[in-house]
Amino acid sequence: MTSLHPEQIRRLGQSVLQIERDAIDHLIDRIDDAFVRACELCIACTARIVVVGMGKSGHIGNKIAATLASTGTPAFFVHPGEASHGDLGMITRADVVLALSNSGETAEITAILPVIKRLGVPLIAMTGRADSTLARMADVHLDVGVNKEACPLNLAPTASTTATLAMGDALAVALLEARGFTEADFALSHPGGSLGRRLLLKIDDLLHSGDDIPRVAETVTVAEALVEMTQKGLGMTVIDDTEGRMVGIYTDGDLRRTLDGGLDVHKTPIASVMAKNPKVIAPGTLAAEAVKIMQDFSITTLVVRDDHQRVTGLLHMHDLLRAGVV
Repeated sequence: MTSLHPEQIRRLGQSVLQIERDAIDHLIDRIDDAFVRACELCIACTARIVVVGMGKSGHIGNKIAATLASTGTPAFFVHPGEASHGDLGMITRADVVLALSNSGETAEITAILPVIKRLGVPLIAMTGRADSTLARMADVHLDVGVNKEACPLNLAPTASTTATLAMGDALAVALLEARGFTEADFALSHPGGSLGRRLLLKIDDLLHSGDDIPRVAETVTVAEALVEMTQKGLGMTVIDDTEGRMVGIYTDGDLRRTLDGGLDVHKTPIASVMAKNPKVIAPGTLAAEAVKIMQDFSITTLVVRDDHQRVTGLLHMHDLLRAGVV
């Protein structure tokens, strides 16, 4: 067993990344008319993009299909070996096939090409050889060839799979932009986990509302306002006029400033020390937007106010933390 010095190990790691970086760099000039045509075929597709690939290309194909599907282009992966034994029935005339093979001669893929061509299904190929069987039979060929693999034996698919994956990402993102795919669209395909919560959750689901809102009239004293603040436990209170419209808020921070000023809380009108222009947000806003406001202005409680200047709820940072939005 050969022992490597730590510096040799570091150099080997760096060499792999440099080779794979160069492989991606060489792809930039290959975003050409063929790439545009591939995008046009995918946009015109009324069904799904069916991705096929064997071995390591199959693993990359699974990732490309998943990326396409999550960014607005319906797609799924079919194993070409299984396709010859019934799974070709998954491919319809309305689909587009995206076939991956570095050599362009993968037997399991070339075996199903005649059927794909008979169906009249548009075929996009990603290969490392423009003269290969797959490239020649494709309607569009995307060249993902590399000068060498990062494997020192130049055998294990490394740089070639990286290049294929990068080209797949380029295709998916170009289609995303072409379709006008928005953050809201993205959220609909990612409802689970923290990403879904951040993109879909609205503040209405998290509000303190009704009797849970600390609120006092603008005619009360600071001491009376403190009683309401203590009972509701949100570190602030809303101040309303006689018509129930918000005219300001009073917070724990305002209380410290009141005491520092030597004012008598039992005699000082709340209206004289309240904050008259607090940050507010409209009902129905995404929770992620509320988080940004609270972080930008270093506040822990945000007032939710309607078009009639009436407070409909309060949003506390702790509520956002519990919901997993932050």
